[in-house]
Amino acid sequence: MTNGPLNGLVVLDVATLFAGPLAATILGDFGAEVIKVEHPRRPDPARTHGPAKDGHGLWWKMLGRNKKAVTADLGTPEGAALLRRLAAEADVLIENFRPGTLERWGLSPESLHEDNPGLVIARVTGFGQFGPYAGRPGFGTLAESMSGFAAITGEPDGPPTLPPFGLADGISALTCVNAVTIALLHRQTSGRGQVIDLAIIEPLLTVLGAQPSAYDQLGYLQPRTGNRSVNNAPRGTYRTRDGRWVALSTSAQSIAERVMLLVGHPEVIEEPWFASGSGRAEHADELDTCLTPWIAARDLSEVMSEFEKAQAAIAPVYEISDVFADPQFQALDSITTVDDPDLGRLRMQNLLFRLSETPGSIRWTGLAHGASNDEVYQGRLGLPAKEIDELREKGII
Repeated sequence: MTNGPLNGLVVLDVATLFAGPLAATILGDFGAEVIKVEHPRRPDPARTHGPAKDGHGLWWKMLGRNKKAVTADLGTPEGAALLRRLAAEADVLIENFRPGTLERWGLSPESLHEDNPGLVIARVTGFGQFGPYAGRPGFGTLAESMSGFAAITGEPDGPPTLPPFGLADGISALTCVNAVTIALLHRQTSGRGQVIDLAIIEPLLTVLGAQPSAYDQLGYLQPRTGNRSVNNAPRGTYRTRDGRWVALSTSAQSIAERVMLLVGHPEVIEEPWFASGSGRAEHADELDTCLTPWIAARDLSEVMSEFEKAQAAIAPVYEISDVFADPQFQALDSITTVDDPDLGRLRMQNLLFRLSETPGSIRWTGLAHGASNDEVYQGRLGLPAKEIDELREKGII
């Protein structure tokens, strides 16, 4: 029995790597029946990304959770026909092929909507479905570069810095879930599905804040400032006496005042420039001169305790091992334990949020390539076992 508020929703995950598949994972976490469709000889590369144990990709165990795994060579008429039949009964299809690929296979949105007018089709690509770059291969790294993110990340005298994980893909996945939800809400009143055109270069651009408007109105280009902020100070990472690191933020004026009182420098609060975040950012060196020695003279436990007493915002800089041990993460069950048929008890990220009335669940971890072929093609499409065997012998599935 599928649990969650999306119980009964059928999602076809025809995407690879991270943005589209992660969006499908989130939908599956909250009850959708997700059918992952992969090429029979070229599985989703995410299966072999990152660390593995005993030949089992650990990233895939999370990314593939709550998904049925089937195979189909969509570039063949028989494989395309299988997807078309699945799409005729589905609610959502998520794909990330280069623009024109589905059309070349006879699987254009128009043709899919002929069979199923209510189908929501999310097309997740690097650059969108039109424009001069539409046909280029696109990955999150390119979005992190072209959006302006890398240009403002890193030390002032260092190179632009890319994140060491799929930041643009992750933000695009969350955006895709929102887009799918909006389209499904529209379908409730109209009865019609629609096509979502999501370019990975855009969601990250959106979360960069006022940079486009600041350039438009002021010609301002935000510089690289390391861990400092151009919007407020003090802000950054600071080392404690016992060699640990803490991160500090003073986005709110009241927090900035509490910090300076705590470290014994109330006089700076009276400075005219201290009254605004941008003013404090211009005097970051001066503020760090007050703050850094105070933190460096104390162990992490004392720093945390004193900041908590002062109701000032600070956090230790964690490695993932620290996340496992932290009582707040433990209370939230942010890293939960699941049973995996290959690895036994396996720990991974839990669901993104908790719903009081309709919680989701992790029903199973990432399945083997093509593990659900018989279940889906026979159980959902009604294909006889002999036909499934013939498709398998031909390399269609």
